[in-house]
Amino acid sequence: MQGDNRPLVLHVMYRFDTGGLENGIVNLINHMPADAYRHAVLALTEVTEFRRRIQRSDVEFIALRKPPGQGIWQYAKLFKMFRQLRPAIVHSRNLAALEVHAPAWAAGVAVRIHGEHGRDVGDLHGGNIAYQRVRRLYRPFVHHYMALSRDLADYLVDKVNVPKRRITQVYNGVDVIRFRPEPDGPGRIEGCPFDPTKHLLVGTIGRMQAVKDQIMLAHAFVQTLAQNPELGARLRLIMVGEGPLRLQALAVLEAAGVSHLAWLPGERSDVPDIMRGLHGFALPSLAEGISNTILEAMASGLPVIATDVGGNAELVMHGETGYIVPAANPQTMADHLTRFFSDPKSMYGMGMAGRRRVVENFSLQAMVSTYQAVYDQQLRRADIIQ
Repeated sequence: MQGDNRPLVLHVMYRFDTGGLENGIVNLINHMPADAYRHAVLALTEVTEFRRRIQRSDVEFIALRKPPGQGIWQYAKLFKMFRQLRPAIVHSRNLAALEVHAPAWAAGVAVRIHGEHGRDVGDLHGGNIAYQRVRRLYRPFVHHYMALSRDLADYLVDKVNVPKRRITQVYNGVDVIRFRPEPDGPGRIEGCPFDPTKHLLVGTIGRMQAVKDQIMLAHAFVQTLAQNPELGARLRLIMVGEGPLRLQALAVLEAAGVSHLAWLPGERSDVPDIMRGLHGFALPSLAEGISNTILEAMASGLPVIATDVGGNAELVMHGETGYIVPAANPQTMADHLTRFFSDPKSMYGMGMAGRRRVVENFSLQAMVSTYQAVYDQQLRRADIIQ
């Protein structure tokens, strides 16, 4: 923007669509003081309608529409784009966007930051040697790293050989005003066939893809009902999100004859309202960084059952705000669903404890302040600002 002296931060990710990573970018842009930085979003593939979540009118969105695979042949296009936009900071997220740092270096971008937000199904435990080598290959082009959990910070040190001084560990923040409990208990969810005054609703929200493993939760729900037939009159499952696992999860429920006790509406934009309509939340993922959805559920006063992957155990205090269970283990998930719904008073206490934990430790203000401090520090290092 001509005549605008605010430094430009170019946020780069594989695809700008509904998801925790992208939601974190939305929150960062919406809540960072407008006089501090300008922002632009570059998706290597597509920018979807999710862009409407950004409330600022001065944000540019760019979709590169890159085909799958390494994009070395697109370095020239990226180099030209960086020269044209002249960002002060390029901030990439996750492995798929890491390759932009070579052309950013060649184009003379003063500050290059990379964020590790979580793992995918091809590297659930961080042991993929090829992925480690790619990260080491691009390490000389990156000035600083942002890790969204202690687990990911340790990975960068131990597997990618990044010095600790070049890593800032930052937790996602959640809007505790937008995500809050319903004062009189769970409210009716628009379009949902279940009544929270008559039914006990356990839900999950997220893209329905392999790494999120909603299939495990579907099996756990079936096992819970099989082992506790009396819960069939009240227990209901809500799985919100779109993706290849949606029909597979529905098939599991139909095969067990309990699909009428579940609601899978696809993607929804009214996530805060859905959270306020639940009694409990479950996250069956095979891998996570720091889950925005867990934080949103906790802020909404929900007790949480989450798998012991990534940073989940850094958020959910086992036995205090919910339970941490093994991944890919539907029986243990079923056991804890039974435990949840056999003691509603304890569930409520865990939910309120989770709400207090989020308010005290995972505010949006703390997250935004950390990112802004890193941006300021790196620009001072590059002699861009005083």
